[in-house]
Amino acid sequence: MVFDKTQNYEREAEILKVLGHPIRLKIVAGLLSETCNVKKIWECLGLPQATVSQHLALLKNKGIIEGHRTGVEVYYAVTSDEARRIVKAVFDLSTQA
Repeated sequence: MVFDKTQNYEREAEILKVLGHPIRLKIVAGLLSETCNVKKIWECLGLPQATVSQHLALLKNKGIIEGHRTGVEVYYAVTSDEARRIVKAVFDLSTQA
């Protein structure tokens, strides 16, 4: 067995842990297709704003997403290339099964 010594396994594992929650996985998958504000995210998920905000805060703290303010609204986008690749791989595998 050969391991890539240049690969950041700790960072990848941390991202996998964070994305292991269905709500956070849905949020990141949705943000891959478009930048959204908090209201649109919680409306699409059908969850209370407080719940969505907690998940967004964790994703932001882990460096997976970033928010930028436009007026009174905050728009979120995926900024982690690792998370982007992981989510795409998960959904590519699920469509092949």
